[in-house]
Amino acid sequence: MFIVVLTYHKELSEVENYLEDHKQFLDKFYQRGNFITSGRQHPRIGGVILCKACNRQEVENIISQDPFYTNQIAGYQIIEFEPTKYCDEVLRDVFNYSL
Repeated sequence: MFIVVLTYHKELSEVENYLEDHKQFLDKFYQRGNFITSGRQHPRIGGVILCKACNRQEVENIISQDPFYTNQIAGYQIIEFEPTKYCDEVLRDVFNYSL
């Protein structure tokens, strides 16, 4: 499991120019089952994605398709972790995911 932390490198007005394309990118990887949840940081300096992938290289390949990445809108920090405690109900019912 991976946490991807996006940090904007551009002004929000520039972020907004690519937001619709970024949402389509997110939809693609939700449909493929890679993304579990995502959202904006508060304050709005970037975002966070919880990603299911086999390895870091797969995550990097996914990120390379994000319009925020290809247009240098955001930087990405990839954090790999192994879930050892979790709420069954949340993973199963809300995110349709099981470990």
